[in-house]
Amino acid sequence: MISKLSVIAGLGNPGPRYTDTLHNVGFACVDEIASNYGGIFSYEAKFDTEITKVTISEQNVWLIKPQSFMNKSGSPIRAVLNYYQIPTDQVLVIHDEIDLAAEVLKLKIAGGHGGHNGLRDIISHCDNQFLRLRIGVGHPGCKDEVINYVLRKVTKEQEIAAHQNINQALKIIPILIEQGVESAMKKLHTQENYKKDGD
Repeated sequence: MISKLSVIAGLGNPGPRYTDTLHNVGFACVDEIASNYGGIFSYEAKFDTEITKVTISEQNVWLIKPQSFMNKSGSPIRAVLNYYQIPTDQVLVIHDEIDLAAEVLKLKIAGGHGGHNGLRDIISHCDNQFLRLRIGVGHPGCKDEVINYVLRKVTKEQEIAAHQNINQALKIIPILIEQGVESAMKKLHTQENYKKDGD
């Protein structure tokens, strides 16, 4: 159970080569959060991450974008948690999820990595008790195509779906902070509310 949210980590790969890819939707989401709450990212070498602090619903929250590439996301996150003495259960990780359709957004408490290498590395450096915001990007239909699929430039349809999910994330995060994870999950996972809020 997450009692407080202190860190929101968006996952992705650094550099312009990966900017408009499905694998970087976590970066895109925290960029939008920062923009909405007046945060300006700067690079901190001691963490190997871009970082900024914002206030959401009267709570200070660190926004971070590890710059170590997706498969090595764990070390920068661990460094931030150690430095600020933050437990893993106060962390929300935002990442792409191929097992969800492109217009679906889900919250998940703890659990395994589900084959996602970014999550796998975070679990290996921290533990598995962090909250996940899973942004659906769809599946290419063939396991062998997954890497190329998530690293290709997004199509117009994928861009629209990602934008919808990010807008929904911006609505859910204040609810998560103010009312707790159960209320946020109920709100997000109730399809009727999801459709109504997306209008």
